[in-house]
Amino acid sequence: MEWTQLLTGVFYTIVFPGFLFASTVGLFLTWVDRKVTAIVQSRVGPPWFQPYADIGKLLAKKMFIPRGSQAIGFLAAPLLAVAGSTLATAIILLALLHPGSDFVGDLIVLLYLMVLPSIALVIGGASSRSPFGAIGAGRELSMILSYELAFLLSIFTVLIKVHSVRLSDIVAYQGAHGAILGSVSGFIAFVVAMYSLIAKLGYLPFDIAEADTELIGGPLAEYSGSGLALFKLSRAMMFFCLPVLMVILFLGATTPTALSIAGFLLKLLAVLVIIIVVKITHARLKLDQALRLFWGYLLLVAIAGVVLALVGW
Repeated sequence: MEWTQLLTGVFYTIVFPGFLFASTVGLFLTWVDRKVTAIVQSRVGPPWFQPYADIGKLLAKKMFIPRGSQAIGFLAAPLLAVAGSTLATAIILLALLHPGSDFVGDLIVLLYLMVLPSIALVIGGASSRSPFGAIGAGRELSMILSYELAFLLSIFTVLIKVHSVRLSDIVAYQGAHGAILGSVSGFIAFVVAMYSLIAKLGYLPFDIAEADTELIGGPLAEYSGSGLALFKLSRAMMFFCLPVLMVILFLGATTPTALSIAGFLLKLLAVLVIIIVVKITHARLKLDQALRLFWGYLLLVAIAGVVLALVGW
């Protein structure tokens, strides 16, 4: 029995719904992103297999460790990013596909796991002994401290309504009462969460840490080969994981059937479209502008959402 449970856990983590499944779907969604962006910009865009070819090419190349860098932190950072993304995706999809497999407080564990890719960027950039990496790591840390509070308050609004920290209870609540997005506080929380989600992904207008035109990739400036591939895979998985979480928390998801799966995919597509449209229509913000946005306007809006949820709105 113990060996069976161990093999099942390994399968869930590595194959489905873990690393292999999440990375495959995530890379496909990055192609959707690039294709939609190309269409908007009157370009042809890449073929569907381009993201997979890019990762394969990077994995085939040698990874160089900068002279004088902190090798342990530099090498461990990409692994930490992938581990966080993999476990977060596995928890989300298992709660969605097998409601009985979740546990009390899985949402809290999930919130910790989802911050690991960002923390990994900070560790990798700070360990690289590159001025671009150091500046990028500092910017990434500042962004984490800014958007995480607003993100947590938006999720706290959901928890006030559901009175539970289990993902399956959130799914069940919306199955009985309708999507949380339909309430005033739910809509406010969704808007705040979407801003925070885009910042978590490091997409425009919040790609401040990497800023290719200024910092040549920031924390990723010194990464090559498999290290860079793992960071890209982690971001692709988060591009799949975070929108799925938004659907579960705000738009509603039910027990998988043919009809509910189609509805879920449409909701997921809607969240992805919002992210892509924001990314291709906004210029990069300065760090002080982003901090002012999250610590000022969005924080106040998130608090208003919490207050409205407490009074039943």
